[in-house]
Amino acid sequence: MPRLILFNKPFDVLCQFSGEHRSLKDYIPVPDVYPAGRLDRDSEGLLVLTDDGPLIKRIADPRHKLPKLYRAQVEGVVTEAALEKLRRGMLLNDGPTLPAGAQAITEPEGLWPRDPPIRWRAAIPTAWIELTLREGRNRQVRRMTAAVGLPTLRLVRWAVGEWTLAGLAPGEWREI
Repeated sequence: MPRLILFNKPFDVLCQFSGEHRSLKDYIPVPDVYPAGRLDRDSEGLLVLTDDGPLIKRIADPRHKLPKLYRAQVEGVVTEAALEKLRRGMLLNDGPTLPAGAQAITEPEGLWPRDPPIRWRAAIPTAWIELTLREGRNRQVRRMTAAVGLPTLRLVRWAVGEWTLAGLAPGEWREI
């Protein structure tokens, strides 16, 4: 039976099991499991790990179109025009993106404080958006929000397919 682990990756943790920096080795004492996809060091949230190579491919490969839901705190005021650009897809420096689900949301309930906190500037408002992607390019959410004039300040992956962060504090994991 394949192992499947859901992990709430804290900010400033690398998605690997080696190295001198804080990484998965500091949180998950389970041998022979590997991340199905990655989250950048400065992103937080759901990381799926497994020992099943074909499952890793199904999760990470955009051809399978497994949705990944992100909640992003952005700098600026979210407009319908910006959301529509995200929904249509856009051209980034590495090619066009697939259309994304995009909507403005209130600050997610139950969200933990980030350590360290995001930069705060009194004169510049922040807002939250929710994006659903079916691909996972390097820093894609951050590049897409920046392209519509809403730089990402905080990024939390909330769900991968049917799996969510529900009930997992930062640094916690559970096997399903």
